[in-house]
Amino acid sequence: MAEQTALADTRADDEGKPDAAVVRDALGVGVAVGLSGFAFGVTSVGSGLTLLQTCALSLLVFTGASQFALVGALAAGGNPLTAAAGAFFLGVRNAFYGLRLSQLLALPRAVRPFAAQWVIDETTVVALAQPTRRGARIGFAVTGVTLYVLWNLTTLLGGLGAEAIGDTDAWGLDAAGPAVFLALLAPMLKSGVERAVAGLAVVLGLGLLPVLPGGVPVLVAALAAPAVLYVQGRREARDGKGEAR
Repeated sequence: MAEQTALADTRADDEGKPDAAVVRDALGVGVAVGLSGFAFGVTSVGSGLTLLQTCALSLLVFTGASQFALVGALAAGGNPLTAAAGAFFLGVRNAFYGLRLSQLLALPRAVRPFAAQWVIDETTVVALAQPTRRGARIGFAVTGVTLYVLWNLTTLLGGLGAEAIGDTDAWGLDAAGPAVFLALLAPMLKSGVERAVAGLAVVLGLGLLPVLPGGVPVLVAALAAPAVLYVQGRREARDGKGEAR
């Protein structure tokens, strides 16, 4: 049985993409997204965090959407606990990525705790796009290394730049974080359900911004996903009954 599995993996590897092509694609994603760490550094320092705190977030948290959500809530005057809660719930998705990648990559147990730090949107997309386990491992590793190094380097540069220019609001750089976040999110909205969730989240977040404390609208906007899925489920159940008749 083990020999048959090994032979199957070998055939699958033979049919996969060349390693050079996987590395090229992974580098492209890592470089393109890693450069946006500059915007995070500017936004974070501009929201009141120190350069050390900003760099620590990128080194230890390393999930751009959650980082932008945290500093965005703080910049809006939100409670630190509320801001952290919003960032946490946004980062929960990485746990689900990890469940899928653990099966796909099948890494040794000793390596998994270190690899978990790189389980984010970009590494997951690159890994899942590969037709073989070898390609998935290469894509995951190259994307993770490239993105981690560039993201932290550009975070430092952005933070230093924000300290040098002073008031980031005067330069309009406070909009850099949300702009990058939307740029990363938009390509992921491929289905009608995903667009509906995003649209409802925007309506809830912006609509409640004037009446709720900073950071709370982000948490309320998270209810958009279960609300849209509930409506979709009811619609599918109704359509199913109609077809049955």
